[in-house]
Amino acid sequence: MPRTARKKSNSGIYHIMLRGINRQIIFEDDEDRVKFIDTLKHYEQKCGFNVFAYCLMDNHVHLIIKVNNESLESIMKRIRVSYVYWYNLKYKRSGHLFQDRYKSEVIEDDSYLLSVVRYIHQNPIKANITPVIGEYPWSSYGEYIGHPCIVDTTFVFEIFSQDIEKAKEIFEDFMDEQGTIFFEIKNKPRLTDEEAKQIVKQVLGNIETSELQTMEKTKRDGYLRQLKASEGVSIRQIARISGLTFNIVVKA
Repeated sequence: MPRTARKKSNSGIYHIMLRGINRQIIFEDDEDRVKFIDTLKHYEQKCGFNVFAYCLMDNHVHLIIKVNNESLESIMKRIRVSYVYWYNLKYKRSGHLFQDRYKSEVIEDDSYLLSVVRYIHQNPIKANITPVIGEYPWSSYGEYIGHPCIVDTTFVFEIFSQDIEKAKEIFEDFMDEQGTIFFEIKNKPRLTDEEAKQIVKQVLGNIETSELQTMEKTKRDGYLRQLKASEGVSIRQIARISGLTFNIVVKA
C-alpha cells in the first residue's frame, strides 16, 4: 500500500517525532544525547532551519523546527543518517536505529505552537522522570530560561510579549500550566513586514527609517520603545526594517 503524502505546513513549522525502531533505546548515555544535539546544531547551521523546541527521551525525540530553504525530508534524512552512522560505530552495530517513517505534524498558528512547545517540555514529567520541568537537562526548556544554544527562543517569546524579560516570566508560568492557552495570546495579531513598515513610518513621522542607525542613542531608543509598544510589531521586524541589530532593539 502506498504511503500517504506528508501534509505541508504553510508556516514551515513542524512538530517532529523520531522513535527508535521497535521502540528501542536510541540514547544509551549522555554522550549520545550530546552527539544528537551537536548533530542538530550542525545541520541547523548548514541547512538554514530554525529549532523552536526539543526534548530527548530514552527511545524517542520531539522537535519543533521551521523549514526555510531546504525541504523537511532532506533535513531529517541528514540528521538521521549522521547520528545513526556515529551511533553504529560507537556500539559496533549495523542496520536501522530509527523507525523508517518519522512522524510530522504541521503547526499553523501561534496558539497551537505554544501548546506543542509546552507538551514537549512536559514530556519528562508525564513519563515520571522528574516532577519539576526545569530539572530535566535534555530539553530546550533550559535554553529558554537560560542561554540559547541551538533554539530560536525569540520567536516564541515575542508571542507572549515584546519585552523579553516579561516574556520569560510568562513563559515559565505557561510551561507549568495545563489545558488551554491564554486568550490574549491566542488572539494576538501578527503583522506582515509591509504592515509593520507602515507603523514604523507613522511613529517616525518625517524621519527616514535609515536615520535611526546614526541617531543619538537616547532619541533613537525613544523611537524604538514606541515601536516595541505597537501592537503586532515584533522586535525582529523592527531590526529588519531599521537595519539595527536585534540586541540594540531589545535593549532600547
